[in-house]
Amino acid sequence: MASKVLRIIVCIFDLIAFGLAVAAEQRRSTGVVKTDGEDNYRYCVYDSDIATGFGVGAFLFVLISQVLIMIASRCFCFGKPLNPGGSRACACLLFIFVWVTFIIAESCLLAGSVRNAYHYKYAVPFFKSPPTCETVRRGVFAAGAFFVLLFCLVSEFYYVNYSKARGSYTPYGGGEAGVGMATYK
Repeated sequence: MASKVLRIIVCIFDLIAFGLAVAAEQRRSTGVVKTDGEDNYRYCVYDSDIATGFGVGAFLFVLISQVLIMIASRCFCFGKPLNPGGSRACACLLFIFVWVTFIIAESCLLAGSVRNAYHYKYAVPFFKSPPTCETVRRGVFAAGAFFVLLFCLVSEFYYVNYSKARGSYTPYGGGEAGVGMATYK
């Protein structure tokens, strides 16, 4: 049977990661071109850099969630065999989908955090084109939040189906492998 405590902990971690990813999208840093006092150089001034911390936090919560699910399910490959049937087939497909959503969510969160942390720091002479003050694109953290939520749902279904298929597998069709020798009266 699927552990309710593990499912609740994983769900809480994923929801925290979702909230952090949404907060990171809302608090992305923005850059503004400023000129020095003598109008010789232009440079970028960035506002808050808190979105990087939110993105890294979401990254770590999703990572911990994935580790917990994979340890609990023995990464689907190890341990005793699973019962044949619909739950095993569903668990196999969901295992693949869990990893796909995990990799996409982590990629979005990591790329957004790295890009948000990068700031253009060079002064450009006034006669050249102004610096671009590039920041992370809108929607990178939002995509990460979407895939975190999708990961949360898929990992819950995966673990439930895995637990059903884990059940009580007995080789040779169940029961004893030999002929029963009961006493006759």
